[in-house]
This record gives sequence, C-alpha cells and structure tokens, in this order.
Amino acid sequence: DRESEIDLQDKKEKKPLPRFNIHSGFWILTSIAVTYYVEFFTVVKETVHGESWWFLFGSFLLIISLAVAFYCIIYLEWYCGVSDYDNKYPALVPLATATFVSAAICFNISLWHVWSFFTPFILLTQFMGLVMLVSLLG
Repeated sequence: DRESEIDLQDKKEKKPLPRFNIHSGFWILTSIAVTYYVEFFTVVKETVHGESWWFLFGSFLLIISLAVAFYCIIYLEWYCGVSDYDNKYPALVPLATATFVSAAICFNISLWHVWSFFTPFILLTQFMGLVMLVSLLG
C-alpha cells in the first residue's frame, strides 16, 4: 500500500515528455528527404491529371476519415466535452479506421506504377512525417 502511494507520487512529479524528440525529428526529416528525392508532389500532380480513379476514390475516403476524426476531436471532445466518445459512439472509430485503411490501399494502387514495391514504404514515411509534424502542434 505504501509502495503504491510512492509510485503515484513519483508519477505526479515526473514531467511530461517533450513534444520534439529524436523519434519525431527522424520521421519529419525522413519525410522531407523522401518528398524531395522521389518528387512526391510532382508525381501526385501527374497522377491526378492522369485521371486515376484509384487516387480520386482514395482522396474521397481520406476526406471521410478525416471528417470523422475532426468530428470526434473538435466537436465531441472540445465543444461538447465528451471525452469518452469511443464508448458513447462505438461505430465512429472503426469507421474512421476502415476508411483510412481503404484510402491507403487506393493510394498504393494508384501510385504503384510509379514507385513499384517502394510505394507502401514511401507512403508510410509521408504519413509518419505528417503525424509527427501534427503532434508538434498540440
């Protein structure tokens, strides 16, 4: 019992981890390097102009996934004060996850002709760089 009180007190005294660390810096810098090396934005622009239905459908699914995420975070959690939205609305998290994974598959299919088997690794690097950049903001 005494040990649990000490552990609880130690947890309260510990400072939170800094937002910027080696892990986040690595992903952000790697994402920037990959963006430059593979000419990411040029390839995406050419894919969109090439009328790739896979890319457009993936973009649509990504918008749905982000809309659900923003609804949960901004509206439910910040505005309404519902911190446990995954228990109150159990279908939202699986819906956001399924649409995001489907979007990732569509993006991989649409860009496969450019980077071949490197496509999943390039897109994962871009995703992780974006996630780490957003984590720095808040």
